[in-house]
Amino acid sequence: MTTKLETLEAALRNALGDHISDLTVALGEVTVVVKASSYLSAMRTLRDHADLRFDELIDLCGVDYSTYRDGAWDGLRFAVVSHLLSTSHNWRVRVRTFAPDDDLPVVASMTEVWPTANWYEREAFDFFGILFEGHNDLRRILTDYGFIGHPFRKDFPVTGYVEMRYDPQQKRVIYQPVTIDPREITPRVIREENYGMK
Repeated sequence: MTTKLETLEAALRNALGDHISDLTVALGEVTVVVKASSYLSAMRTLRDHADLRFDELIDLCGVDYSTYRDGAWDGLRFAVVSHLLSTSHNWRVRVRTFAPDDDLPVVASMTEVWPTANWYEREAFDFFGILFEGHNDLRRILTDYGFIGHPFRKDFPVTGYVEMRYDPQQKRVIYQPVTIDPREITPRVIREENYGMK
């Protein structure tokens, strides 16, 4: 007798075929890695194939793997990870695709397959700088229009580049270079014997 995950794995391998770069089953979850060149067609197959019918896009996010495993990662830097749900089969799958160019990460947009991808892709663009080819309204969604950089990239400074404040003389909000000084944190030393032993 096959389990539900084995049935899902067989259906995915059968439907996607050569689109699959890697397929893993771990901790009760199935993760499929597809090539960026076949990402759009693979996602259409996941939605339309009778044995799969992944009709809902639950989530889509960007990932920066540059410091993954303490910098031991030797693959491509940026990935797009999608979580799909099949309401008719009660199946879930995670789909990952890597942008082929680390300097200009571009993958196909899923807005024509699942319209709900619109805001998720805008968020991945805003925070990671991943471009979605075919997205008709790719602009920032959570950071300011004048914001420089992408704050979820691993090389983005924690303090940022600029800060804003209200200037009473100019009577408006202004941007200025960050004024936070780096500080050295000194560990707390407890010198009392039996401290916290009561």
